[in-house]
Amino acid sequence: MTSAPPAGILPCQSIEDLIAQGAITSLTPFDANQVQPASLDLRLGERVWRVRASFLPGAGRKVTDRLADVAMHELDLTQGAVLERGCVYIAEVQERLKLPLGVSARGNPKSSTGRVDVFVRLLTNNSRAFDDVAAEYDGPLYIEIAPQTFSVLVRTGTRLNQLRLKVGEPPRLSTRNVGVDLSSGMAGFRARRHAGVVDLDHVGGHDPRDFWEPLEPRRGELLLDPGEFYILA
Repeated sequence: MTSAPPAGILPCQSIEDLIAQGAITSLTPFDANQVQPASLDLRLGERVWRVRASFLPGAGRKVTDRLADVAMHELDLTQGAVLERGCVYIAEVQERLKLPLGVSARGNPKSSTGRVDVFVRLLTNNSRAFDDVAAEYDGPLYIEIAPQTFSVLVRTGTRLNQLRLKVGEPPRLSTRNVGVDLSSGMAGFRARRHAGVVDLDHVGGHDPRDFWEPLEPRRGELLLDPGEFYILA
């Protein structure tokens, strides 16, 4: 990079420097809005595999080595594919890393992914933990995708998670307990059990009533069923 950044999460200027230096590359040109203020959106590649179970490759092994053992079938994302709820998939990512000394990374879901209850985790070759990318990692990226509530339509270029690059160990944020306001008459929404497919690239193109039913407390109480997906006010 043009100058040594301080310890912490790298801002967009440093991410753009890493792209310019070839530490972050892509199979296709980067999108204009792909670099966010403190993260890089990752885009799905051309292939995704339905797998029997979640896995980590482990030291000395590539993700593709393990796919040969656990893959059930391969889907082509260039024309779009439906990922069924309750199933686990591993997808290629268009971006590739060649991180310099001292720069590591961590993947996390985009907020829009979490709001439709799609569980995603980042995978790298030789990894012993999900989402963490070691400094000096040189190789491809993959995403584990597990839709929990809705089946989802994805395609090449769909953005499900993002990468935060860092130097050193940033300080941990504090946590707070929050509550739900049950006095307004509307406490939130519960996902419909038999909803249709969510097109994750069709932003603003779905009627929320097709996927969510309102929750209203009774006598100041709200009973939540285990195994259901809720968005609370």
